[in-house]
Amino acid sequence: MTTTYAALLRGINVGGSRKLPMAELRTLMTGIGYGDVRTYLQSGQAVFTAGHGDEESLAAELASAIEKHFGFAVDVIVRDHAYLKAVADNCPFPAAELEPKQLHVTYFSAPVDAQRFAEIDRTAFLPEEFHLGDRELYLYAPNGLGRSKLGEILSRPRLNKGLIATSRNWNTVLKLVEMTGDQR
Repeated sequence: MTTTYAALLRGINVGGSRKLPMAELRTLMTGIGYGDVRTYLQSGQAVFTAGHGDEESLAAELASAIEKHFGFAVDVIVRDHAYLKAVADNCPFPAAELEPKQLHVTYFSAPVDAQRFAEIDRTAFLPEEFHLGDRELYLYAPNGLGRSKLGEILSRPRLNKGLIATSRNWNTVLKLVEMTGDQR
């Protein structure tokens, strides 16, 4: 039985460094045995099917193949359709009423220790807000992520120590749900 997954690559094709062409990534992924490989945008999303492994082993396998082929390390998070759909369905913000650039999800490689975030004075950042899930964090940033003071605080390594973390805007969140749910 095959499962459809999304691979979220962190920090590629940003600012002119760590170039990873999507066509080459699709070829690489097909070469290591993944099926129905498709990419979305140039910022590191790939959808694929696999009949072996789990999310963690697939992420490690893909990260290793990317480093071997492209010559630099890339953090990879792999999530299946059910998880991605649950993240979209459980959004604590009124997503349909917001502009997609105002809402972001940060995906973590493992469950997050909520205690790390407890010391943040949430009122100091209003109207920005965040809600922590198990392996995800929802961020409402009315002026966009690039201008978000709360987003800057939330991305500090101390809060995410030992975890891979990568953020996606709401349009990308929904597109990955659609793509992983599209049984070809």
